[in-house]
Amino acid sequence: MRVCGVATDLALEAHDALRAQTGREIPGVVVERREFQNGKVTTVNITTEQGAQAMGKPPGTYITIEAPALRVTDPEAHTAIVRELAEALKGMIRVSEQGNILVVGLGNWNATPDALGPRVANHTFVTRHVYHFAPEHIPEGTRVVSALSPGVLGITGIETAEIIKGVVEHVRPELVICIDALAAGSVERIASSIQLCDRGINPGSGIGGQRQGLTEETLGVKVISIGVPTVVHAAFIARDAIVKLYEIHGRTPPQTAEMEGIIQQLLEPFGGQLMVTPKEIDNLIKNCARIIAGGLSVALHPGIIPERFADYLQ
Repeated sequence: MRVCGVATDLALEAHDALRAQTGREIPGVVVERREFQNGKVTTVNITTEQGAQAMGKPPGTYITIEAPALRVTDPEAHTAIVRELAEALKGMIRVSEQGNILVVGLGNWNATPDALGPRVANHTFVTRHVYHFAPEHIPEGTRVVSALSPGVLGITGIETAEIIKGVVEHVRPELVICIDALAAGSVERIASSIQLCDRGINPGSGIGGQRQGLTEETLGVKVISIGVPTVVHAAFIARDAIVKLYEIHGRTPPQTAEMEGIIQQLLEPFGGQLMVTPKEIDNLIKNCARIIAGGLSVALHPGIIPERFADYLQ
């Protein structure tokens, strides 16, 4: 799904938009949906290059957990979301109980909408140092886990991928899990959905960034990504507003080219790159970071149960 050249990071949104546009199933894309008490889980499997080209995303498995309770303080609901996240993540992990795993929190800790990754890394239950210095105190059912927040190019002057490659070469993990803030195509998705992908991530792709991808091909190790939408490009909001206005008056909305021309004029003062986030984003990021860190703890450490996830937050 693209508006003025801007794409959504969510495979679910891309699929639903393409499905609505064509009115038929997308060849090479298989979708499964199910509900749980606090939301629903949608799995989008892109199985062929044809499907990948249509979706604008590489072949792989994309799991989206939709749960509005992410936005509120509800311990019972958060425990249920942690359980769903952990189960989805376990299905992607192919690491032994003694496996070495690196958690990478992508993003800018100085910009709240982009601070999800660093905050998850701060909360992650890490154990690698204990294995090195006090192995006798390691409880049963605990993997070797380390965490890293590499910052962003504008702060460090170093490409994020370069930092992570260096750490991977030294730590030698069997799996890298990257957490990042995503860009959605709808305001309803902000801080209400979690996407997992087994093909890694291209940092900043949803806001027009061209950073080097973090994938098995670039790092030499399996990469799983976890993300939450924290921003929406104003182009999507403008498009939806224009369409609704035309529908209210019983008129047919402008065609794509005309629509994009109108939107580009509206966003011209911002160079066409205006991102929107809610004013309560700080609390939303706080909730999402705790839940994702809890899901990581339950999925990575077999000895931790969902009901106790909060006990293991750093």
